[in-house]
Amino acid sequence: MRLFIVSLVMSCLTWSSTAIAQQTKYKCLLQTTSYTGEEAYIVVSLINPSGNYDKTLYIMGPDKQWYNSFKEWHKQQSKKKENLSAITGASVAGGDRASATFVLDEGLLNKGYKLRFESSVEDQQYHMVDVEIPMTTEALTQKTEGKGYIRFVKLSKVQ
Repeated sequence: MRLFIVSLVMSCLTWSSTAIAQQTKYKCLLQTTSYTGEEAYIVVSLINPSGNYDKTLYIMGPDKQWYNSFKEWHKQQSKKKENLSAITGASVAGGDRASATFVLDEGLLNKGYKLRFESSVEDQQYHMVDVEIPMTTEALTQKTEGKGYIRFVKLSKVQ
């Protein structure tokens, strides 16, 4: 009986620490490459350990008519509608910098989650994984190079 009670208490403590995970604001600085063409639209998503979309964190690009150019992200949005109005900002021109602030759950650190930055430019390529940052204590605040329209991304905690 004593072992059962200890086990029950440990389960409750584990559940409560997960449920009360700390939400931390991060500022994201993003620099695009010096490409030519229209402004880039960029979607920042939380990707779970299975490689599936968990949540949209931010969208750089205000016009919803172009969101379907993010083929993989848009498929997920068709299944699980999210309210995106509070997490959108301006698109980013070639060679420009942009910043955004979003909230991350510190309880997901070091558990296989990733931040994915997808980029798309009208009449040009779509980069499903332009930048992907593992949500680890070490990787989260390092400068990460992009593979498409994004030159680099740098995150820092907001105090």
